[in-house]
Amino acid sequence: MANVETQDQPPAGRIVLTYEDYCALPDDGRRYEIIEGELAVTPSPRRAHQRFSGNLFAILHAHVREHDLGEVYVAPFDVILENTSIVVPDLLFVSRDRLGIVSERGVEGAPDLIVEALSSGTARRDRVEKAQLYARHGVPHYWLADPDGRAIETFELTEGRYHRTGGLAGETNFTPSLFPGLTIPLRSLWE
Repeated sequence: MANVETQDQPPAGRIVLTYEDYCALPDDGRRYEIIEGELAVTPSPRRAHQRFSGNLFAILHAHVREHDLGEVYVAPFDVILENTSIVVPDLLFVSRDRLGIVSERGVEGAPDLIVEALSSGTARRDRVEKAQLYARHGVPHYWLADPDGRAIETFELTEGRYHRTGGLAGETNFTPSLFPGLTIPLRSLWE
C-alpha cells in the first residue's frame, strides 16, 4: 500500500511558525516568542525582573523624552525582525531618526537597543539564541541584566558580532554611551 498523507496527519518535516501563527496564540499570561520559526514560551516575569524593567524604563523614558532622542518601550511590545522571528524583549529603544520602524503592530525591524533581564528559564536563550538573532538582524546595542545578581552586561555590535563593552555590579554608576549625559546609579535599578 502506498504511503498516502491524509489531512488528519501533521505535515512531514519541521513546521516553521510565522507572524500569523504568533497572532493566533492565546492571551494566557505567558510570554510567547517565535525565534527562527520555533515557538518559545516563558511564564510571566518574577518580582525582581519586573522591578528592574520598570525602574530602567522610568529612567530611560525620562531621559529620552527630555532630550527628544526617540522612544522607549517596555514589554510586552513585539519586535518583528522577520516573519519567522517575533520577540518580546523586556525593554527596547528606537532612536528618533529610526521611528519609521515603529508601527501599531510593534517594532518592525531592529531597534537601537534591546534589553533582556535574565532568569533561570531564559538565560541560555537570551545569551545565545537571542544574541545571535539580534546580531544577525543588526541590533547595535544589547544589554543583559541579572536582577538576582544585580549586574548588567553591555554589548555592541561590531562586524556582525557582539563584543562585551561593560560589566557593572554593586554600587557603581552606569553611563551608557547610547544616552549621552545620562548617569544611572546601578542601585536604583534594583530597588
